[in-house]
Amino acid sequence: MNENSPLLSDAQRTLQQISHYDSSPPILDVPEEAGVSQRVASGTRLLISLIVDSIPVILSYVLQNSIQAVSILVTGRLGPEELSATAFSMMLAFVTGWCIALGGGSALDTLGSQAFTGGSRSTDLSVHFQRCVVLLWIIFVPVAFLWAFIEPVLLAIGEPARLCKDVQSIMRILIFGAPGYMAFESLKRYLQCQGIMRASTLVLIVVSPVNLALNVVLVHFTNLRMLGCPVALSITYWLAFCLLIIVTSLSPAHKANATWGGLQPRAVLNLKSCLGFLVLALPGIVMIGTEWAAFEIVALAAGRLGELSLAGQSVIMTTDQIIATIPYGFGVVASNRVGNLLGARSAIGASVTAHASALVGVLVGFTIMVVLLAARESFGYLYSDDEAVVHLVSEVMPLVASFQIADGLANACSGVLRGQGRQHLGAICNMIAYYVLALPIGITLAFRNKLGLQGLWIGQVVGLFTVGIAEYFVVWLGTDWDKEVLKGIIRNTEEAKRRAVLEHRQRQNEDGLVNWTIN
Repeated sequence: MNENSPLLSDAQRTLQQISHYDSSPPILDVPEEAGVSQRVASGTRLLISLIVDSIPVILSYVLQNSIQAVSILVTGRLGPEELSATAFSMMLAFVTGWCIALGGGSALDTLGSQAFTGGSRSTDLSVHFQRCVVLLWIIFVPVAFLWAFIEPVLLAIGEPARLCKDVQSIMRILIFGAPGYMAFESLKRYLQCQGIMRASTLVLIVVSPVNLALNVVLVHFTNLRMLGCPVALSITYWLAFCLLIIVTSLSPAHKANATWGGLQPRAVLNLKSCLGFLVLALPGIVMIGTEWAAFEIVALAAGRLGELSLAGQSVIMTTDQIIATIPYGFGVVASNRVGNLLGARSAIGASVTAHASALVGVLVGFTIMVVLLAARESFGYLYSDDEAVVHLVSEVMPLVASFQIADGLANACSGVLRGQGRQHLGAICNMIAYYVLALPIGITLAFRNKLGLQGLWIGQVVGLFTVGIAEYFVVWLGTDWDKEVLKGIIRNTEEAKRRAVLEHRQRQNEDGLVNWTIN
């Protein structure tokens, strides 16, 4: 897709044409009289476009995850205690903080992508973006208090006193970086809603080496020592946000789309619009947070199995975190594409894209599975020379490989649900799959049946396949695409009405002020 041209040239006019809805040509629809070859060609083009668009998204999330990974590695050189405190802090930041940005930002995936192609004005998208930033910051406030006073909480669950104190010190500094992370993630999604996928990748390519340099200097060449890590991260996140603002302002595609309408605090803080955003954002946070927390619980459980199991778990989790960015990238593209098509009132186009995304997710997952199975015997050597660790990794790797198909399907379908605005269904699927099935099964097999690390990952395999299959059935059998189009029209219409009323009142106030001044 050419990012130097607007994704849909008539985006700002669609709402004015509601009366012509039935006659509007749906995007990606193939005429009924089209032959098999034409349908195959159309489907192939769709699959290729999904893959091409996902490449910069995948790269951006790899780079984004590497920022914290590099920080842990650099700080870990100070010693095992510093390594433990930093790694534990990053885990807490993911589960309690970054999930707000990634999960809460999913509301922008829905509202922004549908507004871009179906809003009454091209600038509707910028209002949703600003509202996203403000509300995510507000949601973060209680989390910031938790971070600031996390030491007694960690002591209460039995963590070592030194670790608790160090983690609290790190988290207090990260409080200043979290708003930058959330603003960057929101701006990235604002651009993705318009089909501008490469901007954030370019910024992260620049910022990643800066983060490495900051960590090395602040951790090893200043008195900050371990605390140099959160300082470097905080600077990095704000720098990424500022650079992305510059890239956005210079983007030809962004200028052509004309989606920025300036700061509009009254429209942004409209109570009904804010509540509508939160209805999507809060389940999105649960959707992301429950999955991440489940994997962290597995990591903690692995630690109770002994040093060998913990080492094997570290290898597997590090690998999975890198690999997981691939299906997640496809999910992001699916979310925006489905949302754009629903906003453009193309029920068939959205349906075709949803199924194509699921197919791509499965194919990519299958490819990753084959690679992991082929390398299972030697894969552990990438991380360790210990033969026992390598052997344990080779035993667990078939389980990790097997759920790649489910992970691809789950990420694609989660993206479709975000594009539709049905994050609550994804949250329900995750809670049941992980906390009713995966964790009880895995912990029972690991400790009661003495299967160890393999038992824990059998549970995760069950959970991921449950999520993938359940969400696909929701997308396949539980979706009325015409109804989803109508919901998008209603969302955009209500937002337009609220803005019109607000502007009318503002004009009345201005006219009244002028008359009062004259009199």
